[in-house]
Amino acid sequence: MNAVQIAVLGVIAGITIFLGLPIGRLKRPSFTLRSILNAITVGVLIFLLWDVLTHAVEPVEAALTAAALDRTRSWWPFIGLLTVFFVAVAIGLVGLVFYDRWLAHSIAARGISPRESRREGVLRLGRPTSRLAFLIAVGIGLHNFSEGLAIGQSAAAGQISLALVLVIGFGLHNATEGFGITAPLAGDGERPSWAQLAILGIIGGGPTLIGTLLGTIFVNEVVSILFLALAAGSILYVVVQLLGVAIKFARPFSLYGGLLIGLFAGFATDFIVTAAGV
Repeated sequence: MNAVQIAVLGVIAGITIFLGLPIGRLKRPSFTLRSILNAITVGVLIFLLWDVLTHAVEPVEAALTAAALDRTRSWWPFIGLLTVFFVAVAIGLVGLVFYDRWLAHSIAARGISPRESRREGVLRLGRPTSRLAFLIAVGIGLHNFSEGLAIGQSAAAGQISLALVLVIGFGLHNATEGFGITAPLAGDGERPSWAQLAILGIIGGGPTLIGTLLGTIFVNEVVSILFLALAAGSILYVVVQLLGVAIKFARPFSLYGGLLIGLFAGFATDFIVTAAGV
């Protein structure tokens, strides 16, 4: 495949994230519906957390096996990969904590009201729900970058059928992720603009194309672990935030029912990729 055809695969896999974005423009959804939407988002993100951690740890465990059991490599590759993994998870988690706190304090110091926050840029980061949607998009974008690497590597190696299956599977993944990004915005009182949704979609889905293009150039284990671990840390932060929101809703059946729906949706799309033997 040439570069243009490979880029098209990345676009197809990433653009499906826009399918779930309009959910953020729901007008005054019921309290129960908002609770379910929030819980489904948590379920999808918990699946993504498991997914990225699994893929990030695989090369670390392979290096450990080679050093401890097979004795075909020294311990240094394992130590290096493990360090990258732990440091990246910490940066992804703690980095978002500092960023969110800094942004909230900055807005409070300027005395910006929720109504005035609409003029604080297209992303409306002055609003807590908009900040949460932005942080979800960042975490998902890091995850999708690594997915793009897999697509690019498969296409560049001539494994066209595998690349197509990856595009289908990751495209379905991204459709559920788009819903997860904007679910916190539904019923916020200030409907997100189409421009805000578009930027959130680009932040979450755009890295799929970037990863696909880079995946055709080089294969780097450290880079893959780095972005997966960063995604894991950021997703973990967002999950904790959304669980706090879910507890405030005080709707246990909505919470656990939504969690199951989100988890099942994540695993259902993952089975398509697994069917290809990936």
